[in-house]
Amino acid sequence: MLETVGLKQRSLLLSIVWCVLGMFLQPAFAQSAVQLTDPVLERGDDGVYLTATLDFNLSPGLEDALSRGMPLSFVLQAEVMRERWYWYDKKVALVERYFRLTYQPLSRRWRLHVSATPVQSTGLGVTLGNSYDSLADAMWALQKINRWKVAETQVLQKDVKQRLDLRFRLDLSQLPQALQFGNQASSDWNVNFDQSFRLEELTK
Repeated sequence: MLETVGLKQRSLLLSIVWCVLGMFLQPAFAQSAVQLTDPVLERGDDGVYLTATLDFNLSPGLEDALSRGMPLSFVLQAEVMRERWYWYDKKVALVERYFRLTYQPLSRRWRLHVSATPVQSTGLGVTLGNSYDSLADAMWALQKINRWKVAETQVLQKDVKQRLDLRFRLDLSQLPQALQFGNQASSDWNVNFDQSFRLEELTK
């Protein structure tokens, strides 16, 4: 029993070491640039909805980490800000969507959990989880934003300057501690996006 535990620990340590090496050996041009394509903001009866696509590819280092059994967590945030000339802008509303992408070597399938709260390592909680035959299929499900409710209708106000700040990033805090050290210096792990939208048109 003790030998089995020891083997599992050594195997995990070896995977982390390989990921650390891969993180620093990847070329600088491997950055995973994220673009938002075909964004549509629309006002419904009960809220403001966003439809769009997060267009990006995982770098070789991130794909390697996934194939070795390391989960990757992503965060999508939509924040409504009320602009004020006399003070800092005021946050009016914030909604978040969390993604946890994993590879299951035994079944050779990819698993994606989606939740409004951070997805724990157990994958339990209020999450929507689906399995996919390929990484491409799992990524397609992750990247598609289909009528995501980013704000309640009452948040919108006439004659007030408001904007929607949309952010997407790889959640580095969910990585093993051994990988959190120094990963900011590697473009291989730099997956992020930030874009703002005006909301005045939706109040008319």
